[in-house]
Amino acid sequence: MSLKAAIEHLARGDWEKAHDIVHGDESPLACWTHAVVHLQEGDVDNARYWFGRAGRKFSTDATAQLEALASEAEREDG
Repeated sequence: MSLKAAIEHLARGDWEKAHDIVHGDESPLACWTHAVVHLQEGDVDNARYWFGRAGRKFSTDATAQLEALASEAEREDG
């Protein structure tokens, strides 16, 4: 499955399905998606770790992060 599918799951609040998709993908976009997964889950410490792996500034605003993530994924899809 694609990261786009993971983002769609996150938009529906289904962080568990999103996690299944991103788990094991080490790309920066997947790491950022993983960070948002953990924000939705409520695991802030783990989210902080994944923001670092993604090279992104830590934020607890899951909604804003999801919007930015979706926008970035669209740009990468071209």
